[in-house]
Amino acid sequence: MLRRVIALVTYARRKVWTDYAWCQEAVVKPVSTHIEDCLAVLTDIPALDVPLADSVGSVLARDAIATVSLPPADSAARDGYAVHSAETASASPQAPVGLAVVGEILAGTDSIDVLPPRSAIRISSGATLPRGADAVVPIEATDGGRARVNINQSVEPGDNLRYEAEDFEAGLVALEKGTRIGARQIAILAAAGLGTVSVKPAPRVAILSIGDDLVEPGRSGHPGTYYDANSHGLATAISELGAIVFRVPRVPDRQKELRDALQDQLVRSDVIITTGGLSFGGGDTVKDVVGGLGTVRFDRVAMTPVHQYGVGRIELEGTDVSVPIYCLPGNPVAALLGYELFIRPALRKAVGHTTTNRRTIKAEAVRAWSSKAGLEEYVPVRVTGRPSEGYRFEPTGLPGAELLYGLVRANALAVIPPETESIAVGDELSCLILD
Repeated sequence: MLRRVIALVTYARRKVWTDYAWCQEAVVKPVSTHIEDCLAVLTDIPALDVPLADSVGSVLARDAIATVSLPPADSAARDGYAVHSAETASASPQAPVGLAVVGEILAGTDSIDVLPPRSAIRISSGATLPRGADAVVPIEATDGGRARVNINQSVEPGDNLRYEAEDFEAGLVALEKGTRIGARQIAILAAAGLGTVSVKPAPRVAILSIGDDLVEPGRSGHPGTYYDANSHGLATAISELGAIVFRVPRVPDRQKELRDALQDQLVRSDVIITTGGLSFGGGDTVKDVVGGLGTVRFDRVAMTPVHQYGVGRIELEGTDVSVPIYCLPGNPVAALLGYELFIRPALRKAVGHTTTNRRTIKAEAVRAWSSKAGLEEYVPVRVTGRPSEGYRFEPTGLPGAELLYGLVRANALAVIPPETESIAVGDELSCLILD
């Protein structure tokens, strides 16, 4: 028994020293390198041909080619009368022009009509224009006659018409690869005659919040516990990309429970994200468990405050299933910023977006503060201004402090280069736009 106690104490001392030495000596990984590793580990999701109704929220994997032109032929843009415009030149309310009505064309019917001189053809909006006509007189500019119509307003060639292929032409691109499909995109795909489209399907993303100190919001906690902000915040952010999210709150910080939870998610997920369980002290098991399930690298990333981040792939035991995993810190601000910088671009790339990064603009600081040399800093800021007058920004919290209060009031992240030690009023920085 005594030998066992001594062995356990020796192991614990060795473990603490190993973690401390790793923390002190590990090479700090550049932000750009970690971004590249996160992009590389998540390969493209294979495209699928799906019915139009099932494509909503997905991203086009190939250009959508129109099967028809819109309009398919010259057509009426309004209800009225197809006419030779020159014959209405003198028309006015005081001296209307009378024309014989020689027919009617309804929308949805083929027009084989030819418009004779000194006559009009009654026509519905969307109906094909008869040959010879070059304008449509709106019905409200007439007396609405059916055998003979009096026109009290002149029209010019092309008035109230839609020309063939005015919107788009058959055989050309109606919607480009990389476009996310919503209501407007569905409308043009349907109008182009496409019943199915090739899309990158929505990835299935599992989010695991790890820690014995976590409590689900709405339940009672006690001193030393924290409400689980990470899984809720990340689930919302990932859903906005069109992904399918499985939120797994409060996974205990114990090896068996964590291992079982990861194995369960491997069955149904394309991507796994963990938050928490990455401190150097005892009780955090992510590195031990994840390392035993695949190849995952953990690094301190050169951004302030310094945290560990993990990226790699893990496998389902006894199968060839292999899934990318991203490990984020437990601090809610660090987790959300880590998602923005490292995971969001990878998810966008995997589902076919042609641009992976958020828009950046240049803005001038309206406040001064100091920054830690050698580390990049991403400071939540509020950007104001407009292109004509320039943009300005001000921190919404305390620079260097991880405050949710500041992040939630920010609309951008000011990027502080690693060589910068202080920011003065008027200094221009790149700002990553969030809203």
